[in-house]
Amino acid sequence: MSGVEVITFGCRLNTYESEVMRAEAEKAGLNNAVLVNTCAVTGEAVRQARQAIRRARRENPHARIIVTGCAAQTEKQVFAEMAEVDAVLGNEEKLTASSYRALPDFGVSAEEKLRVNDIMSVKATAPQMVKHIDGHVRAFIQVQNGCDHRCTFCIIPYGRGNSRSVPMGAVVDQARKLVQGGYREIVLTGVDATSYGADLPGQPSLGYLAKTLLRQVPEILRLRLSSIDSIEADRHLWDLIADEPRFMPHLHLSLQHGDDMILKRMKRRHSRADALSFVEQARRLRPDIAFGADMIAGFPTETAEMAENAATLAEEAGLAFLHVFPYSPRPGTPAARMPQLDRPLVKERAARLRGRGDALHRAHLDRMVGSVQTIIVEMNGMAHTENFSLVAAPGLVPREIRRVIITGHNGKHLDMEVAPALAA
Repeated sequence: MSGVEVITFGCRLNTYESEVMRAEAEKAGLNNAVLVNTCAVTGEAVRQARQAIRRARRENPHARIIVTGCAAQTEKQVFAEMAEVDAVLGNEEKLTASSYRALPDFGVSAEEKLRVNDIMSVKATAPQMVKHIDGHVRAFIQVQNGCDHRCTFCIIPYGRGNSRSVPMGAVVDQARKLVQGGYREIVLTGVDATSYGADLPGQPSLGYLAKTLLRQVPEILRLRLSSIDSIEADRHLWDLIADEPRFMPHLHLSLQHGDDMILKRMKRRHSRADALSFVEQARRLRPDIAFGADMIAGFPTETAEMAENAATLAEEAGLAFLHVFPYSPRPGTPAARMPQLDRPLVKERAARLRGRGDALHRAHLDRMVGSVQTIIVEMNGMAHTENFSLVAAPGLVPREIRRVIITGHNGKHLDMEVAPALAA
């Protein structure tokens, strides 16, 4: 191989940072290299990264393999001891050309491979400018990194550090460059995006940042948030939901569970009632809004009744997109020291919750049949509506925005037709 290949796992922030990594590695003159940007959310994510590293070495026997990302930050020794790995970079180091210029030689010891700092010592998030996001029609902008909360199940603060925000001016500059490059939809992303601004002068909120972006970059046709913690919603965010058509009617919520006792044991800051109240208020302001959510099945001490409470919350909230994770104990977290459920039971509960989520998704698609929707066309012959529902869009041009009639669905995606009078 020649050039730099990047393999990305995990969240949208990792997707964004992979583009920064590629640009910085190329700036440093790196060639014949594979960068693996890992995720630490679950043990399965770490296993998949290790598998990908072994495969990359088989396919590229003479390339340098450099491992980075959250799993590399939290389990650096695990990756350094892999014979296939030439270097391990921390989450901060992966974003600078100097790190790629200072890579160790081939065949060094595990300790010599390590280039991982103390992530908790990082106090600022420098704005990272990218011109495009490879393979995507929507552009991600990092507005925040790290997390100050310590949910008992979560390893991510130890991979990302404490919360820190990108100054508003830098976010506006990045958005302007991306829309000039042809992007019509912008997604604001971060580890704990709704904590945005607490460390900046004047403490601007995420909602205020979004308002400012839409005002100062009127060429943005669609603005979306990657995920939010609903308990941190501010008045500016409510204004956008109610009054701003360019703010997309889709929110992905970090719920994690639907039982109050489990939420307390997780050290979440919202209750079941808080989650339902948020969804109800948002729907009153924007009836076409759709919600996704993350849910963990099989958390330590979870009873059958508690598991049912998670499923009924999803149903009462009318969640359209349910992302279910079987609980995975992460070494060093408080939840890993709690009484664990048997793994077969965890997997069974996750499968049952996914089944309830699938039924909710089908009901959501049913409601959309016969409606007129505005879609943005992806690179793969698919598209997304404003509320993030997937639509088959054969023959349409990537990045095109069209008005279509929804004619049916197959349980996974919507079907559509473009009526001449509705063509954008």
